[in-house]
Amino acid sequence: MNAEGISLSGTGLIGTVLSGRYRLESKLGSGGMSTVYLALDETLQRRVAVKVMHREISDQPDQIERFRRESRAVAQLSHPNVVSVIDAGEDGGHPYIVFEYVDGETLKQRIDRFGRLSLDEAAAYAIEIGRGLMAAHQAQMVHRDVKPQNVLIDPEGRAKVTDFGIALSLESDGLTKTGRVLGTTDYVSPEQAMGREVDARSDVYSLGILLYEMLHGDVPFKAETVVGVAMKHVNNEMPEIQRTRPGCSAALSAVIERATQKEPKNRYATMGAMLADLEGALEVEIARAGGASGEATTVLDSVPSKQRILSSRSVSIVGILLVLAGVLVALALVELGGESRIPVEEKGPGVAPPSGGEVALTDPSDFDPNGDAGESPDLVGSAIDDDPTGTAWVTEHYDFQDLASFKEGVGIYVATEELVTARTLEVTTVAGGWSADVYAFAGEPPDDLAGWGEPIGATEDAEEVQEIALNDVGDRDHYLLWITQLAPSTETEGRFRVDVSNLALFE
Repeated sequence: MNAEGISLSGTGLIGTVLSGRYRLESKLGSGGMSTVYLALDETLQRRVAVKVMHREISDQPDQIERFRRESRAVAQLSHPNVVSVIDAGEDGGHPYIVFEYVDGETLKQRIDRFGRLSLDEAAAYAIEIGRGLMAAHQAQMVHRDVKPQNVLIDPEGRAKVTDFGIALSLESDGLTKTGRVLGTTDYVSPEQAMGREVDARSDVYSLGILLYEMLHGDVPFKAETVVGVAMKHVNNEMPEIQRTRPGCSAALSAVIERATQKEPKNRYATMGAMLADLEGALEVEIARAGGASGEATTVLDSVPSKQRILSSRSVSIVGILLVLAGVLVALALVELGGESRIPVEEKGPGVAPPSGGEVALTDPSDFDPNGDAGESPDLVGSAIDDDPTGTAWVTEHYDFQDLASFKEGVGIYVATEELVTARTLEVTTVAGGWSADVYAFAGEPPDDLAGWGEPIGATEDAEEVQEIALNDVGDRDHYLLWITQLAPSTETEGRFRVDVSNLALFE
């Protein structure tokens, strides 16, 4: 059985055997040019992914040539961070490409599950993606559609770049000339958005945008149309990642800033130059965290020792020194400014004293714009009653710890009697392990999260008493604690919620 006479845009090909070898078993995904199927290679008895061109465009010579060019181009690449081409052919006049099958998830699915990735994991994935792209650039090929949907995470946690369908050879004019925009506008470089010539620096820009998304949990620019998004890449300044993701190091922030410059000449000249800075930023993030885990460990181990800023041993030492430095600074501030409101020893390990005078709070309100009637609206007063060991405002019980997997989050906001510039929000909870962002607003509080603007603070894997440092954004009179990850319930095993027994705001 072959593909002749069967529509290629849907699932009608399931069960078809291409070229007497590749049995199509299920649909993995579909795009404008082709559909990708999970298939069985009946000769070698292994699972493969087969990309088959849609019948409705298979009679267009330029599209067929682009499709064939992808197979030829990627077949030249042999790199652990690039999905390999195994075979290519035609059946019934319909071209197809056979790839290795990566049994995992896309990077986009991972971001959607977690909302945003840890700092070291985001840097590690950016390095692996960059290594795959550098291999393509060395083969004189620009990807031009770098996005998380085109990055697969294999079962070992390694990132692999795929879908070179609109890649452009650097050694020819190519089939996609100036004046024609290809690629996904959420990640498109300004020159590509304007239909101008592109080179490897366009992939550098797109990787910078992707790194921002991994850290922030969303793309930097949004608009009602794809053209509107593209024009924001051309005209709008990039948001500062250290404002949208407090805690991000200056080293990692600097990589994004340089990679996403509007003018290509102001970006990294090569992917290799960007990778060098990314590897240094990864070491900084690991040192600040006191150690590495997961894919960050694998990537750090792959950096030649002579290129490292820190050795494996010095990473842990630097982490300890950073903690000790923070303790010494805190002690010096107490010595200069007198005792804090609550002595450090009474507040638990690793918790700094509040930064200034406490602000009176009023009018607490639950905030659940993506949910039902509310999150315990009758208990909101318990969060500001100065009884941290008794009453509490609680979220509902959920079956999932990561709220971002099915809705943006839930929260509680409070008002101040007058406009204040808050520096710290202290949150006391019954159990630790939760994560949250903090927002601020002046005036009538918005009904949706977007109306609150960008976060002014954040915490991950919080302790029972957690101080959240806030960026200086001027005077505000409403402050929102927006919970994105819940803590394990202390009442029901296998379920999750957050019990906020006290909120305190400090100038």
